[in-house]
Amino acid sequence: MKSSGTNDTSRRAVLTGVGLAAIGATLPPGAAALAQGTPAAKGPKLLEMEGKARLAVLGDKPLVAETQAELMDDDVTPTDKLFVRNNGQTPDAAKEPDKWSFVIDGEVNNKVTLTLGELKAKFKPVTRRMVLECGGNGRSFFTPQARGNQWTNGGAGCPEWTGVRLGDVLKAAGLKPSAKFSGHYGSDLHLSGDASKPTVSRGVPIGKLMDENNLIVFAMNGQPLPNIHGGPVRLFIPGWPGSVSAKWLNRIWIRDKEHDGPGMTEFSYRVAIKPMVPGAKGDPANFRILESMPVRSIVTSPANGTKLPAGTKEIKLRGAAWAGDLLVKQVDVSTDFGATWTRAKLEKPKNRYDWQRWTATVKLPADGYYEIWTRGTDAKGVMQPHLAGFWNPQGYGGNAMHRVAVLVG
Repeated sequence: MKSSGTNDTSRRAVLTGVGLAAIGATLPPGAAALAQGTPAAKGPKLLEMEGKARLAVLGDKPLVAETQAELMDDDVTPTDKLFVRNNGQTPDAAKEPDKWSFVIDGEVNNKVTLTLGELKAKFKPVTRRMVLECGGNGRSFFTPQARGNQWTNGGAGCPEWTGVRLGDVLKAAGLKPSAKFSGHYGSDLHLSGDASKPTVSRGVPIGKLMDENNLIVFAMNGQPLPNIHGGPVRLFIPGWPGSVSAKWLNRIWIRDKEHDGPGMTEFSYRVAIKPMVPGAKGDPANFRILESMPVRSIVTSPANGTKLPAGTKEIKLRGAAWAGDLLVKQVDVSTDFGATWTRAKLEKPKNRYDWQRWTATVKLPADGYYEIWTRGTDAKGVMQPHLAGFWNPQGYGGNAMHRVAVLVG
């Protein structure tokens, strides 16, 4: 049985590691080929860092670690369970956070330089529960394998963010009519050690930049923003790839044209306009910027690889769903490989860009092996696909249905 979204049933999309340990030797090799589990055959390397849960490490230079689906079962993602995605060398934590400063310049009437202390004093703070998602989330489900960290579904989380509205600060700067796009910069040092090279610098069109939900963040879950997550100050642009939400913010450059910083050209954070042949050499002229993230639904309970007592007749399911700039309209679940579907109960978001929690109860006809599939549908009626489609060289938009395996008896 081949996996959905990979060409190696012993690797990226099979029930592996912790899942196999839970079910044990009861299953024959490859029996859970459709279940999306951990990204390595013997289980992932787990993060050992003070203040962080044991996330699955996808890379260490720079540090990249994703959250296993069962650790995403909280309505509000605890700080220790939020994924980590770095692009360069993490800057030292600020000894005096309130003296950290950033600038807004370019196509503005008034160049604005603010310290964190001034930001707090001059602007009203707001708190929002919003999804942060890596642009490459789901990359491991593409066939053939795309370049980059092989995320499953764990490059996302939904903490509560506290900061000031970016739009309020931009109004103080006064955007010129020529303002078309932004460029965001952070203080993380390039992996080469060359301070003259920006690690990554992405931006958004002015229309998205002025979204009232965009924040300049200084706290997460009621505590000062941790250094590993961009503290003391980061930008937060919800709904779009997390790479536009610059960590360790030091500059927002307002431009009169589309930004061309590192991470904005060629195939970086870009998807094909005309569908390309999987694995083919891409033409940069056929690519556009990745904007709103696609709909995604995940099962957060039970965990992949759960073993249930003999005679279990039903399973209570929990999960989360989100859809970039859009609301999620519905979530459906299946225990018979998509032959039939059951509508889940979908909660309303607390505020815009919050993820939507869902619950469902499914009946089981007998003991045995089952896969739980979940499928989200966004407000425009677009559903999650069975496979990661529209292949692109760096694997963006891989939102294949999430699947977890359970064994009853």
